[in-house]
Amino acid sequence: MNPIDQIRDLFSERGHLAYGEGISELQHALQAGYLAQQDNASHNQIVAALLHDIGHLVHGLPEDVAKQGIDAHHEQIGEKWLKKWFGPEISQPVGLHVTAKRYQCTIHADYLEHLSPASAKSFILQGDKMTGDEIRAFEKDPFFSEALQLRAWDDNAKDPEIETPLLEHYLPLVKAALVSSTMNQ
Repeated sequence: MNPIDQIRDLFSERGHLAYGEGISELQHALQAGYLAQQDNASHNQIVAALLHDIGHLVHGLPEDVAKQGIDAHHEQIGEKWLKKWFGPEISQPVGLHVTAKRYQCTIHADYLEHLSPASAKSFILQGDKMTGDEIRAFEKDPFFSEALQLRAWDDNAKDPEIETPLLEHYLPLVKAALVSSTMNQ
């Protein structure tokens, strides 16, 4: 099955699952993509925003895994899954969006208090605050800025009232990213 059909199927089969913020996984993904588009982000950033939590759909674990005190490492699962068809400009920010949350919570004292309750709980499961070595390593990562921007869209993509385009609106961008990353490999 081609990756576009797989993405469509994953959202069709598991997108209804609760994201934990009063919205579904699909709504969260669409909102993140929409926010990236509203910020005139690059096509790759929009695709990364749309697919940043694909690991939640791929891992097949129950939707309440964080409530059970388990870190499913969705960012690593998502990055690995995305690497099959996309270049690092999409997969790397996805793999780093949890690291970006840990960074923001470490660097900015008030960041943690602005996280949603579910995101604050997962922050602890995901490793809590960073060490100095972790901070320096993340700041040197070539996708540092993209990961921080993706984190901002992720944090703001939790509004049960926002109206977004449908998934089909974004699939041409996803397809274009597939073609460009395949050509560059």
